[in-house]
Amino acid sequence: MPFARLAAATTPTCHLGLGLAAVGRPGYINLGRDEDLGADRSVESLRTRTHELLDAAYFQGVRYFDVACSYGRSEEFLADWLDRNPGIDDVVVGSKWGYTYTADWTTDAEKHEVKDHSVQAYERQRSESAEVLGDRLDLYQIHSVTPDSPALTDKELHARLAETAAQGTSIGFSTSGPAQADAIRAALAVTVDGEPLFRTVQSTYNALETSAAPALAEAHDAGLTVIVKEGMANGRLAEPHAPDALKAVAAETSLGCDAVALALVLRQPWAGVVLSGAATTVQLASNLHAAVVDLDDEQLSRLAGLAEEPDAYWERRRRLPWH
Repeated sequence: MPFARLAAATTPTCHLGLGLAAVGRPGYINLGRDEDLGADRSVESLRTRTHELLDAAYFQGVRYFDVACSYGRSEEFLADWLDRNPGIDDVVVGSKWGYTYTADWTTDAEKHEVKDHSVQAYERQRSESAEVLGDRLDLYQIHSVTPDSPALTDKELHARLAETAAQGTSIGFSTSGPAQADAIRAALAVTVDGEPLFRTVQSTYNALETSAAPALAEAHDAGLTVIVKEGMANGRLAEPHAPDALKAVAAETSLGCDAVALALVLRQPWAGVVLSGAATTVQLASNLHAAVVDLDDEQLSRLAGLAEEPDAYWERRRRLPWH
């Protein structure tokens, strides 16, 4: 399995990854995006920014990179970077299928992405991802599985995914929404010829949204690698938006709110890879300090009080505007 390469890594940041959702397209829902990206969001500007982030991440020990078909040109930007660095052979590349990018490189589209978990969508996007990333694609994930997703019950799709797995690409899934735990448990039950189909799960978990934790622990115990996304709650846990309790703990550690927020995720025993969604190299450097944050029981108790009800958390996320 490709993630075995990460198991051999020894850098302090080996359990941190870089996701390119925020820089692969001009519009996204992260808070503070206007300040992060500025006015120039041309394809070449974001390509350059992405390459700078990848350079910095790799130099600082990050070895997992996460993209998706719906993240604008993220696959293309990552493939370009890999082509420019042919000697880099120790990274793990994960992408996702199931959403189609529809914003046409604008920030004010009526719809930025359209969800489709059908076999036809898989075949089309698998071909597109293979054309861009070739044999550098290590992990292919179903994007944002929910309990009602047909991807959980479509036997033909499962057979196609198993064929891809047999050819050497690991198969995983990501989750979203207030019922993440239900989706995770349903996916753990999916088998092909008696063997579990999925090798990884990528879910939202952060100081504000902790509801998936028991199911993620079950997935870890079942042998899946757990990838955590949205550890910063789309910017809600970063300055200046962070809750006062998080700001106070950050001041005590002399590090940023972002480092503390990600450290809280890193310390979960089931967390295999925790994604940074940094849009600037300064943000990335600060995020990576999470690897050295040491939180005591009293601080952890204060941070535990930040958790929200899942329905409230996801409703607020749904209302975040695309910037």
